Amino acid sequence: MSKITFYHNPRCSKSRQALNLLEEKGANLKIVPYLDTPPTLTALKKIASALDVSPRAFMRTNEAIYKQLDLGREELSDSELLKAIIEHPRLLERPIAVSETRAVIGRPPEDILKILKT
Repeated sequence: MSKITFYHNPRCSKSRQALNLLEEKGANLKIVPYLDTPPTLTALKKIASALDVSPRAFMRTNEAIYKQLDLGREELSDSELLKAIIEHPRLLERPIAVSETRAVIGRPPEDILKILKT
């Protein structure tokens, strides 16, 4: 089984639940505590590509910083949104699991198991 990068916030119950599910299945995990180690631009582009969505789709739009920075404006480019996630990693939806070819957002936590399907 290939390595899965798991963007994790240990203070988040949904993230902990998703991590437990993957560990129970014996997934080969690289756990990234993204609040301490924000994802790089390359990593975020890989997530967007693997999810086949705009960065806004994996942003926490209810976070206060999202509103403070007025990130809901339609005219913002994907690059601007990715830069905001790098500067404010709290904006990254959690949890996210990324393999070589796929990415899955664990909302609800059980959805994270889709990363194990080929």
